[in-house]
Amino acid sequence: MRAWTWRRTSDARGAAPAAIAAAVNAALRHPAAKPAAFVLASLPLLHLIWGAWADTLGANPAQALSRGTGDWTLRLLCATLAVTPLREAFGWHALLRLRRMLGLWTFAYALAHLLCYAWLDMGFDAAAIVRDIPKRPFVLVGTLAFVLLLPLAGTSFDRAVRALGGRRWRALHRSVYAIALLAVLHFLWARSAKNDLAEVAVYAAIVALLLGWRLRAALRRQLPAR
Repeated sequence: MRAWTWRRTSDARGAAPAAIAAAVNAALRHPAAKPAAFVLASLPLLHLIWGAWADTLGANPAQALSRGTGDWTLRLLCATLAVTPLREAFGWHALLRLRRMLGLWTFAYALAHLLCYAWLDMGFDAAAIVRDIPKRPFVLVGTLAFVLLLPLAGTSFDRAVRALGGRRWRALHRSVYAIALLAVLHFLWARSAKNDLAEVAVYAAIVALLLGWRLRAALRRQLPAR
């Protein structure tokens, strides 16, 4: 009787996560899921653009635009990196449908962040930008992260995957973890002068957790081969 009760309780506990996973996957496979995700990802950028137009971004709108686009670049990058761990941990396999879109929105916000620097800080003065990049470490690291992000955005499409081959494409896109580390370092150095490190610590912890998951998964794949 006791064994039967334990078995029934265990089955019930196992059924709950499976039911949640099924519901999440069904929602993510709904035809409206991708358009909804697209709209949600665009809202912060639209809010910043509207705020700049309506002059509601505070005393320093240039800083608000730069910080806002930078913050959302890092948030969307973390969301992109979280897709695989969430799929494996909770069975939310349909999240894969959104990963490419999240990655491209990450690039869009990174490009907007770079444009804020080049336009609002440097006035599109190419010579001044070239002189400024090596002088300020956080600008140098941020520029490097963006340069590494360029080939990932350019190879985010099915034709690029076929042209490169699956193995080389996956090897190239693993550089996203290096980009995440550079982004956190850029964020740290940009905020350190203002002693505003609480948010940096949160992002650093998230990236460390996601990177740790990736390393753990890689080690688990190698161990059986030995």
